Amino acid sequence: MSASQDPRTTRWGHNSAMAQGTVQVTHTGTSRWRRRTGEYASLAAALEAAGDGDVLTVAPGTYRENLVVQRTVTLRGPEGSPGSVRIAPVDGVPLTVRASALVQDLLVEGQDAAAPAVLVEEGAPELMDIRIVTRSAAGLEVRGGARPTVRRCTVDNPAGVGIAVLDGGGGVFEECEVVAAGQSGISVRGGAHPRLERCRVHHASGAGLSATGEHSAFEAVGCEVYEVRGSGVQVTGRATAHLTDCDVHRTTADGVTLDTDAVLTLADCRIHDIPENAVDLRSRSVLTMTRSTVRQFGRNGLSVWDPGTRVDANQCEIHDSTGDYPAVWVSDGATALLDSCRVHDVPDALFVLDRGSRADVVDSDLWQVRNTAVSVSDGATAQLDDCRIRDAATGAWFRDHGSGGTLSGCTVDGTQTGVIVTKGADPTVERCTVTSPAEAGFYVSAGGRGSFHGCRVTGSGGYGFHVIDGCRTTLKKCRTERCARGGYEFADAGGEQASGSGPVVEDCTSDESAGVRPPAQEPAVQTAGQSPGLLGAIPGQRTTEQEPLVAAHEPSPPARTSKAVLGELDALVGLDSVKREVRALTDMIEVGRRRKEAGLKAASVRRHLVFTGSPGTGKTTVARLYGEILASLGVLEKGHLVEVSRVDLVGEHIGSTAIRTQEAFDKARGGVLFIDEAYALSPEDSGRDFGREAIDTLVKLMEDHREAVVVIVAGYTAEMERFLRVNPGVASRFSRTITFSDYVPEELLRIVEQQAEEHEYHLAPGAGEALLKYFTAIPKGPAFGNGRTARQTFEAMVEKHAGRVAQLAEPSTDDLTLLYAEDLPELP
Repeated sequence: MSASQDPRTTRWGHNSAMAQGTVQVTHTGTSRWRRRTGEYASLAAALEAAGDGDVLTVAPGTYRENLVVQRTVTLRGPEGSPGSVRIAPVDGVPLTVRASALVQDLLVEGQDAAAPAVLVEEGAPELMDIRIVTRSAAGLEVRGGARPTVRRCTVDNPAGVGIAVLDGGGGVFEECEVVAAGQSGISVRGGAHPRLERCRVHHASGAGLSATGEHSAFEAVGCEVYEVRGSGVQVTGRATAHLTDCDVHRTTADGVTLDTDAVLTLADCRIHDIPENAVDLRSRSVLTMTRSTVRQFGRNGLSVWDPGTRVDANQCEIHDSTGDYPAVWVSDGATALLDSCRVHDVPDALFVLDRGSRADVVDSDLWQVRNTAVSVSDGATAQLDDCRIRDAATGAWFRDHGSGGTLSGCTVDGTQTGVIVTKGADPTVERCTVTSPAEAGFYVSAGGRGSFHGCRVTGSGGYGFHVIDGCRTTLKKCRTERCARGGYEFADAGGEQASGSGPVVEDCTSDESAGVRPPAQEPAVQTAGQSPGLLGAIPGQRTTEQEPLVAAHEPSPPARTSKAVLGELDALVGLDSVKREVRALTDMIEVGRRRKEAGLKAASVRRHLVFTGSPGTGKTTVARLYGEILASLGVLEKGHLVEVSRVDLVGEHIGSTAIRTQEAFDKARGGVLFIDEAYALSPEDSGRDFGREAIDTLVKLMEDHREAVVVIVAGYTAEMERFLRVNPGVASRFSRTITFSDYVPEELLRIVEQQAEEHEYHLAPGAGEALLKYFTAIPKGPAFGNGRTARQTFEAMVEKHAGRVAQLAEPSTDDLTLLYAEDLPELP
């Protein structure tokens, strides 16, 4: 071309090796000579020639260029041919935007694992209808002061993050879709704060939406997250997020995860089809939920842990659990508030446990609960005001010392037992009505206390108020009506009562002719002259391995002495060799402690143990007692038990296993970490299994914090021997192996006898011999549960007994208490 020729009006040919098309630039400047059209063989040349406001229309083709847009131009593909312009350099960032440009209708392909496919660094550009197909560090990255508007863009990046907004970046993303991501679908960090509107994220290997770090935040409206291998939404490290009208479903990990001072608001959202926890909060995180639903979850619907962690739920619904865990779990000092909520079709509705944990439930409905609607244990507190509980096995159960709270103005309908108070728990129950319980309306036993003011029981199949064991319970202005076995029963478990013990009854009435004592008389304390309650009055602990309450038991203050705990160990049926091993170990620790006090050297005793044996042989019980013994000797701070298995320790992707294992170890700090079926962490065909990561993390934690936690690994004998052989690092950290032998028939009979005694039954003549024959003949294969089988046999006998006695018009005390050989179940 001549020197005078304006390059912006020149038509370049197709001989450039850099491109397979031409770029047409329409100049829109005010100068007449710039109102022309030029065509360029490369995008770089066109961008260099263009000025602010110019339009670059790219012809179809593949462009192996690294583009940098630094002016306020329009860069677009031809209309009506989406995807026909392909930006695909061999390395580096294919497209960088540093101005408030408009970029649309492009296909961008990246190959550089260390760089994003599209990078927006400055300005407020618009990106529209861009398809990003790449194997890059990020499909689309926004950083710094950039505030783009991104519309109808798709990202397919199976190697890295779908969309990354970081280092103070922001912008609005409308109707965008991440169709695949090797890490998080959308990641927000470094103080970034984007807004997402009607976006979809799916098939990500990490979290769907992730925010981490102080001042990092995102707002999502009308978005959907599904088919991700991590958490659907993950907010950590002081980050904040707001979700409105969003769906999170079909994740592999938890639906929503909050950790370390995270703050999240959910409004009109739906979380469902989650195999793990629907929502999990830890470490001072705060969640506010409004008009949101949680359904079809495999573990907890809401899982709330640690002091300072809090959930406020208003007008929410949690239902249709697919697992065996409580719908709402509050522990380790956390707090939950449920206002005008509904929880139904779940195994248990609300479990609150650990000192400092609290749940407040107001004007809410709990129904279709297979086990316990509200369970309070280990020193926790629950307050229910104007709530409605129906169709549950147990309405509310205050389980042990220090556990309490208030039930006020609540109704409990269609349960086996309305309210249970046991083992030193001391709740206040005011103006509550229990209607049509199959057994007792209110049941207090085993040292339970409680104050019942203005309460009412109608239509009970058993007693209205059933208080046994001389419990110091207070009843004031209570009323019973149409209770089949009587309005009030105050039975002593036996023996002389201490002066001043027993229930206090004031101004209570009944429609029975023999009613309760008049208020002017002394407190109503009676001996066990009337027939005891049926087994159903006190639901036993569930025997499924998922039972959460076997995980922790903290001795009630003052702590028991090691002698007292060893006495409980000695009272267990069988386990003679186990008792000898534990006593020998305890003696060594006690003597070592005394030698130190005397200024002498003490032998170092490794306290970690291996328990081998079949299921149901008492391994968990002995582990709990062992922790209590060590606490009584001052070796452990608390002595509580935390029980975990492979599913609690092993994550789905790299890094998550170490986090889970650390969390389990921290929860057990000061006590015992009991790992059941530990051999599952090292399967024979492990391949790339993450169980090895859990083992390595555990070994390091045991070394770094050797005085803080005692670890017990347990499982079948042969499998545990293999596990220790293939993991010498683990084997070297355990002092000894204790083998739990299977129970012999005589020991199984003794367990049934203990169960019968505990629940006020007796074996009729000949029943003991029939049980011995039954336990001798029962198959001892892999399904044999030892002590669990004995307990299940007793429960089956009670069930058959109930079916037999229910047909009697006026059963005698013997009819109600004697179990016969004919009550035995069929052999499996």
